[in-house]
Amino acid sequence: MQKNTFKPVVLVVLDGWGLSKNKKGNAIINAQLPTIDKLNKFYPHIALQASGISVGLPWGEPGNSEVGHITLGTGQTIYQNMPRITMAIQDGEFFKNSAFLEAIEHCRKNNSALHLMGLIGKGGIHSIVDHLYGLLELARNQKFEKVFLHLFTDGRDSSPASGTESLKELQRKLDIYKTGRIATISGRYYAMDRNNNWNRIKLAYDAITEGIGEQIADPIDYLNKSYKQEIFDEYIKPAVVMENGKPLATVSDNDSLIFFNFREDRARQITKAFALPDFNKFNKKPIKNLCFVAMVQYEADLPVSIAFPVIKVSNCLGNVLSKNKLIQLRIAETEKFAHVTYFFNGGKEEAFSGEDRVIIPSKDVAKFDEAPEMSAQEITDKVIDFVQKEKYDFILINYANADIIGHTGNEQAAIAAIETVDKCLEKLIKEVILKNGCLLITADHGNVEEMVSLKTGEENTEHSANPVPLWFITGENHLSDTEKNPYSFETAGLLSDIAPTILELFNIEKPIEISGESLLEELS
Repeated sequence: MQKNTFKPVVLVVLDGWGLSKNKKGNAIINAQLPTIDKLNKFYPHIALQASGISVGLPWGEPGNSEVGHITLGTGQTIYQNMPRITMAIQDGEFFKNSAFLEAIEHCRKNNSALHLMGLIGKGGIHSIVDHLYGLLELARNQKFEKVFLHLFTDGRDSSPASGTESLKELQRKLDIYKTGRIATISGRYYAMDRNNNWNRIKLAYDAITEGIGEQIADPIDYLNKSYKQEIFDEYIKPAVVMENGKPLATVSDNDSLIFFNFREDRARQITKAFALPDFNKFNKKPIKNLCFVAMVQYEADLPVSIAFPVIKVSNCLGNVLSKNKLIQLRIAETEKFAHVTYFFNGGKEEAFSGEDRVIIPSKDVAKFDEAPEMSAQEITDKVIDFVQKEKYDFILINYANADIIGHTGNEQAAIAAIETVDKCLEKLIKEVILKNGCLLITADHGNVEEMVSLKTGEENTEHSANPVPLWFITGENHLSDTEKNPYSFETAGLLSDIAPTILELFNIEKPIEISGESLLEELS
C-alpha cells in the first residue's frame, strides 16, 4: 500500500459502540444498519481491546470515554491510579518510593510516629486494602514500628455493614506484620465529604489530631454496637481508641502522615485541613513540621509530597502531527467535546499549532432519549463541508449517540440513535473517498451492545468490557461482490495502536513515547 497519499485521514469514534454476539439487549444487532453491514462485508475490520489493563484500568473493568480517548490519542497505555500503584507493589518500586521513604526518615529524625490514613473496604473506588498492606510491609521492611492507622469505613461502594469483616482481615495482617495499630475510625460521611460540609470534616480531623470523639476500646466492637443502633459504615461517628485513659495516638507535631486514597475528589477537603497553612474553614489544632504524603495528586498546588505524581504525556498523536505541519480538526458535540480535545491530547487543555476545534451544541432536552439523533447530522454536515474544502490533513470526529442513549436504558431509543449514526456514516464515507481520503472507524468502549445484564437479565445502563470494532476504509480496499471477506472481529489490537496506525498512514515515524503498534499490516 502506498503511504502518505490520503487526505484527509479521518478517525471516527463511535462512542459506546462495542461488539457482542448476544442478541438480547444488543441495540446494534437489533438495529437496521446498512452502512455497517456494508463495512462488515466489503472492508477490512478487526476488534480492539478497550477495557481493563489495556486502557490502564484494573483487570476486567469496563472502559470509559476518558481513558478511551486518552489511549487513542497518546498511543500508549496510561495506567490509572489504582493499577499503577498495584503494579508498583508487584514490581517492588513501591518500596523504593522516595516520598514514602522520606516520610519514614522524617519520623526517625524526629523520634515521631508514622500515621496511615484512608478508606478501608472492598469498594475499590477510592482505595484498595492492598495499598495499605503495601505501606505496612514497607514499614516492616524499614524496621519502623511506631505506626498508627486512621481508618474511614465505607458502606457506599461496599456493603453497609461490611466494615467489621474488613477490620478483622486487617487485624490478621497487622498480627503478621507486627507493626501498626488502629488509632481512630470514622465513617466516610465525615472524613471524605466533598461538598464543603466542613463541620463533618472537623469531626474526623479532631478525632485524628486531638483524640476528640467517641471513646472506644475495640474498633470491631464499636462497629457492631453502631450497627445495632442502625448506624452503618458510611455514617460511623468518629471514634478514638483509648489506652490507659488517653488516646492511643493522634497526629502531632513532627509526625508523618500518608493518605493512601487514590481517588482525588473526596480526598481534597481533609487534605487541605492538614496541609494548608492559611486554612480557615474551621478552628483546628495546628500541627507543626508535619510530613504529609498524598498517594496521588489530589489537587494542583497543595503543599504536600506526592507518592505517584501525575504522568506527563509528551509526543501524543496531536503533537506529532503538529510538529510535522499537518493541519487537524477536532469535532464533537458538547457532550464529548472535551474527549476529542483535552483527553485525546493526553490532558493538555490548549490546542496544538494547526489544530482547529469545532463544538456542535448538544440538543437542549431533558433526557437524550427524547432526541436520540442528538447532533450527529449537524456534525456530519459540518465535516463534509470541511472535507470538500480540502483544508485538513487529519480529522477526528466523535459521535456520542451510542454511549449517551445507551446510558438511558431505552433500547428503542438506542436503536434509533445508532441508525442515525449509520446514515451519517454513509454520507461521510462517500465524501471522504471522493476526495481520496481514508477512514478509521472505531470506538472508545462498549455500551449500547449490552443494554441488558447477561447475569441478571435486568436493564443495564453502564459501560461494558467488550472489545470494540475497527474498520479501515479507502477508495482502493473495497472487496468485490464475489470476494469472501477474510476479516473477522477477532481481537487483534489495542486502542493504543490507533495513533501509530495514523502516523504510518502519514509516513511519519512514531516517537519512542508511543508504545502502540501500527495495524496497517493487519488491515491490508
